[in-house]
Amino acid sequence: MLSADHLRPTGDAPLLIAPGHLLQQGGMKQGLAVAVQHGRFTQVGPVDEVRAAHPGLPVHEAPNHLLMPGLIDTHTHLTQAFGKSLAFGEPSEIFRRIWVPMEGVLDEHAAYLSAKLAALESLRGGFTTVVDAGTRSEEGLAGVARAAREAGIRCVLGLICNDAGNTEGEAGARRILDRAAGFLAAHEHDPLVHPSLAISIPEAATDRMLHDVAALAREAGARFQTHVNEHLAAVERSLVARGLRPLELLHAVGALNDSALLAHATLLTPRELGLLRDSGAAVAYNPVASAWKGNAVLDAGLLQMLGVPFGLGTDGTRADALRLMDAAEMAQRLTQGIAKGDSSCGGGWTWLDHAAHEGARAAGLGAVTGRIAAGHAADFLLLDVDVPEFVPSWDLGWELVRFANRDQIDAVFVQGALRLWQGWPVDWDARALMREVAAIARRDVARAPIQRVHATSDAHRAQAEAERMRASSSF
Repeated sequence: MLSADHLRPTGDAPLLIAPGHLLQQGGMKQGLAVAVQHGRFTQVGPVDEVRAAHPGLPVHEAPNHLLMPGLIDTHTHLTQAFGKSLAFGEPSEIFRRIWVPMEGVLDEHAAYLSAKLAALESLRGGFTTVVDAGTRSEEGLAGVARAAREAGIRCVLGLICNDAGNTEGEAGARRILDRAAGFLAAHEHDPLVHPSLAISIPEAATDRMLHDVAALAREAGARFQTHVNEHLAAVERSLVARGLRPLELLHAVGALNDSALLAHATLLTPRELGLLRDSGAAVAYNPVASAWKGNAVLDAGLLQMLGVPFGLGTDGTRADALRLMDAAEMAQRLTQGIAKGDSSCGGGWTWLDHAAHEGARAAGLGAVTGRIAAGHAADFLLLDVDVPEFVPSWDLGWELVRFANRDQIDAVFVQGALRLWQGWPVDWDARALMREVAAIARRDVARAPIQRVHATSDAHRAQAEAERMRASSSF
């Protein structure tokens, strides 16, 4: 029986695994094995060939497991883990009333704790790569990078470069751009933390800063991240202030190019879709965020048809990659498929692709991760498929999208190292982290100027019951 001890390589010797099923870019395969060494897949091929290439080494057989790429969260917020359900049931633009106030009080240690907790949740949910859109904590960026490395998750880490509040003119703008260039250079060769530049939303920056930050990111081969056309209020503010919708504004100032990763993009006109298609920019599709607090759902099938690169993102809602694929397919079916009689909505393979290799492409890491292939980083999952939900199995791809559960994930590997075994880290104390988070989060949430519109669920229940009692007594 497979165990964590089996999956730890000895010295410099490669780790050899022969799963019952292996998910490659073209679909499910059987009879294959992988060799992992120095953080990468060094061989993927028939079991006998892999065995013959490594005489004397054990091949760890996992006949009841699927070996699949670790999945990619193309849009999240690692320093929002302290808030979580505080945003539930709230109207849109919660960043103004909850996230900006909460992140603003985090010191470097608190940001580190939040990011490490979020990274743990992501790994437990099957994500081996997360794209963080940037923290609003002035001191927290170094803590986020340290947390990612310690947790062992691959992270595209955004540095926010907003300048709407700049009161120092050219000197202030130069300071922001110099910091951005230094950040890109400092992480250029980091094996796990990949640098990125971000503008929170286009209205948070001047035209010059939008252009220059996107150009810096493009020159460095990094991603330029921003939230675009997510909420009606933001679209209307942009029209009033700049005469253009947010995506149109990016195009007008030269910031809409193939370095861009646009979060949400749910409210797009036909013209904006054309601009997006022609730009080479990628999109993070966030179906759970649309359901929980959005104004609309992106038509991911249309993006696919237009050839726009896109991945799936959580927006920090819940760090569960398998449920995210289910939500993506369900959102497409409810908002597009039912009305058009499209019962397939892209088929199960669409959501697997965009959670894995297409997600890696959208994150700017298509040459690094997202595939089980020689030369790519060994970021992968071992999923137990010997469970009632998968018996009998007729279509493993569809079953992964609609049936799979994170408790089936036995092993999570990032950069060739076993990070989690059956949901828990193998080399650090997650429960100690959870205890410290519980104390620090209460302190920071209590002192943050958070404004919630709705009460917690128990208080809301009590209010509803009181109203019902008052109404019934009036008859």
